[in-house]
Amino acid sequence: MIAIIDYGVGNLRSVHKAFELLGYEAVVTADPERVRAADKVVLPGVGAFADAITALRLGGMMPVLRETVSREKPLLGICLGMQLLFERSQEGGSIEGLSVLPGQVTLIHGVRKVPHMGWNSLKLRPSPLFAGLEGEPWVYFVHSYCVLPNDPTIVLATTRYGDDLCAVAGSGRVFATQFHPEKSGRTGLKILNNFGALI
Repeated sequence: MIAIIDYGVGNLRSVHKAFELLGYEAVVTADPERVRAADKVVLPGVGAFADAITALRLGGMMPVLRETVSREKPLLGICLGMQLLFERSQEGGSIEGLSVLPGQVTLIHGVRKVPHMGWNSLKLRPSPLFAGLEGEPWVYFVHSYCVLPNDPTIVLATTRYGDDLCAVAGSGRVFATQFHPEKSGRTGLKILNNFGALI
């Protein structure tokens, strides 16, 4: 069972519908115990970093997420959910994140238009998340902030928007996408299916 964390931030319905379409049992839940009992966990999110961290803390999800990582259950962060997995964000000051992945979150620089909104291609590195994908597939982004990983080995895919931005990060059984796979057509569904198929 896949638990999609409901902490009041995010497009939960579309993520849930995508997993159901793929044939996976998925539940949207704000109950830490249901998340703890799940086989895989998805942390979605849109909005402000500080508000999201506060909501996770008040909802009792912080220790559950850290336990998910320590127990090596597959975890997928999406959009803001990706950023929350890093150590700190500059959005709204200097806000501490979950520190699951090493690095910072910063405003996108060097471009005329922020947010980065629309379709961009990916340059992929080897990962089970990309099984069956070829070339430079296109996915859908909506973000003003980007992650700057401290460890280049956790960068699994990049996209070009001004500079090369980290579009997918991962370490062990933790994965994170800056784009919205649930809004990215066949490519996004393939990525979600590959996550769901992880053993």
